[in-house]
Amino acid sequence: MENGIAQSAEFGAGSLLPFLLALAVALVAAKIANAIVKRAAKSMAGRTKTRLDDFLLEALDLPLTIFFMGAGIYAAALLAGLSALPLFGFAAKEFVILAGAYAVYQAFSALLRWYVEEAAAARNLPLADLQSTLRRVGALFIFSIAVIMALDTADIEVSPLIASLGIAGLAVALAFQDTLGNFFAGITISADRPVREGDYVQVEGGYEGYVHKIGWRSTQIRALANNIVVVPNSKLAASIITNYYAPDKALAVLVPVSVAYGSDLKRVERVTCEVASEAQKKVKGATRDFKPFIRYGAFGDSGISFSVILRANEYVDRYLLTHEFIKALHARYAKEGIEIPYPKRHVYVENLGKRRGMK
Repeated sequence: MENGIAQSAEFGAGSLLPFLLALAVALVAAKIANAIVKRAAKSMAGRTKTRLDDFLLEALDLPLTIFFMGAGIYAAALLAGLSALPLFGFAAKEFVILAGAYAVYQAFSALLRWYVEEAAAARNLPLADLQSTLRRVGALFIFSIAVIMALDTADIEVSPLIASLGIAGLAVALAFQDTLGNFFAGITISADRPVREGDYVQVEGGYEGYVHKIGWRSTQIRALANNIVVVPNSKLAASIITNYYAPDKALAVLVPVSVAYGSDLKRVERVTCEVASEAQKKVKGATRDFKPFIRYGAFGDSGISFSVILRANEYVDRYLLTHEFIKALHARYAKEGIEIPYPKRHVYVENLGKRRGMK
């Protein structure tokens, strides 16, 4: 112990001035090398179309500066003969581990930023709200590994710590099982894109409306009554979803109609299509260039049923289109004398007295 202290004092007294001189030279050299590397990297980044290399260069600016400064200090210590100090090797290893972890974190943040701003934005993935959360999770993972490596370098037994962290992680995962399930389901929804913000959807169970917000825990759906339905992401990911805005907003509108058996079906088809065509041209929200048609479907109990096929620009437009079409069709049928049947029964009463007289 005394020899170590004496050795340290000897190095401190005899090598301080050479160390400071070597440090000044090394830092100047490191600054020049750092500037050359940055200039070359910027020149290469300017030739590419993607902004990923620009983000990486910006993120790694400080880590590169720290690296070159550390390399300068290490070179100065070697030139001054301070590398024989016991603390020198330990400090150098810890510096490399922590600086490397910081560089990895900065690179991860740059990749995440590029993906959210360019790749995810081009695919219309709503990941902006998850960016900060993913960055924190990545930082926790990267620096946890760095701390374990640093402790292992210091000859500290890390196996019990890893085991304790594993048990603690399992306990936390069990305690926050639903929360974690919703979180990863939110990532799945954002990546798979079965729904997007602004889409009109119908979720299994009868919930329907506009997707108001896709969060990391739940998805908010604004119903037509202007109230918000909050659906946990795990439930949404496991549900059958009808997206009325995919692949596009326009959709067919089927209106069931029935006419009496005595009707002239050709005339019914002509009159119905005329009314439907007028509705397509005049009603707000109807697809103007669509030509409506009908399809007879079945012989019903009271008449012949068929469907009128119209087209609306989006889901909610179907209500007004159906409303106006039914009013116009009812008035036209009344004018044309086309009967719209309704359920009715014919009851035949037999004269029992007359039958007895005949016998």
